[in-house]
Amino acid sequence: MPDAITDVGLAVDIGGTKVDAALVTRDGVLLAGTAARRPTGRASTREQISASITEAAASTLGRLAPDQRLVGIGIGSAGPVDLPNGAVSPVNLPSAQDLRVVDLLSRLAPGVPVRLALDGTCIALAEHWLGALAGCRNALAMVVSTGIGGGFIADGRPVTGATGNAGHIGQTRLEAVDDADPLAGTVEAVGSGTAAVAWARAQGWPGDSGEGLAVAYRSGDDIAVRAVRRSADAVGRAIATAATLLDLEAAAIAGGFVNVADDYIDLVRAAARASAVLPYARGVRVERSALGGDGPLLGAAALVLRG
Repeated sequence: MPDAITDVGLAVDIGGTKVDAALVTRDGVLLAGTAARRPTGRASTREQISASITEAAASTLGRLAPDQRLVGIGIGSAGPVDLPNGAVSPVNLPSAQDLRVVDLLSRLAPGVPVRLALDGTCIALAEHWLGALAGCRNALAMVVSTGIGGGFIADGRPVTGATGNAGHIGQTRLEAVDDADPLAGTVEAVGSGTAAVAWARAQGWPGDSGEGLAVAYRSGDDIAVRAVRRSADAVGRAIATAATLLDLEAAAIAGGFVNVADDYIDLVRAAARASAVLPYARGVRVERSALGGDGPLLGAAALVLRG
């Protein structure tokens, strides 16, 4: 009898500093030895970014085994995205505005479906498939890192919106508009790792990184403690707002900055409960991501592996 054929998806995750690619099976396994990474970055040219995306995907695709069948290419990207045109315009990659990534990667495997989504949507898909949001009908996934992103599951399906940008919870507002800086007062501007470090430095903390802030927090440094709690409060208030609007069952939080403190998720959970006005919103379950750093690629793969 012929050997069984394994269906796999090529997952590609486009970020502000790198692009990752890997092969993923229908049961959510990232296949060992198939991962590839190439650099991006704010200073990269359009041609360099295009080449990095293509090279990472092609390198992974070159590791497709004879007993594996490629069923699609899933792309997650920092936003904004433009789903109708298969394009991305990541804020941190200014030279990649309106980059037609679906067309770019379609050339690698003609005839194979290629699907694009916002990276936050991919995180939500991954958590709903294999992580902390499994079994939920209405839920939120957030990424707290250098920025803050997110994605929603509603009635068991991802919410994309008209252009694909639903879920940009980091750009929702906590404070009044500042005419001099339209981004000031957003969830991201208050709660991200970048914002926490900047705020701490403005208060006189001598460090310059999230890792340093974590060390200072664990040593009981007053400024570091206030910076971390300020971040957790912003994230918790955002979750309470989302829970009020969408009657969420759960929120999963991913991203490197959640590791700044052992009790960061507890702080977010307390802030969400304190901020919610109505009892149903106070009932939202707040959990750490169960997927670690694999969420973006698993979610991108889900675009083509799970209907």
